Amino acid sequence: QVQLVESGGGLVQAGGSLRLSCVGSGRTFSSYAMGWFRQAPGKEREFVAAISWRGGTTYLADPAKGRFTISRDNAKNTVYLQMNSLKPEDTAEYYCAAGPSSDALRRGTTGYWGQGTQVTVSS
Repeated sequence: QVQLVESGGGLVQAGGSLRLSCVGSGRTFSSYAMGWFRQAPGKEREFVAAISWRGGTTYLADPAKGRFTISRDNAKNTVYLQMNSLKPEDTAEYYCAAGPSSDALRRGTTGYWGQGTQVTVSS
């Protein structure tokens, strides 16, 4: 079992940057692919990014391409989401998730979820 705790959210102006972190508990963290999802008010949760357990494969949703980067440090049981050039439409609750593979996460198949961290981008 993996417990996930996100941090790094906050209020930022459009064009700014934030780095989200997700720390996982347990020795099996490095065996999971990790991903980020987000949910804006009144909208369904959507996929943002995923990374394989070794970090060699990454996926980004189209809105994130060119602006967001996902990475992980298995020695620290941590996955990151670097978000640059933020836009008001990026405002959402961001969730970390663990899954069987990065491709499975991209298709919405997850195993464990964090509690979320709020990102608000002002115009």
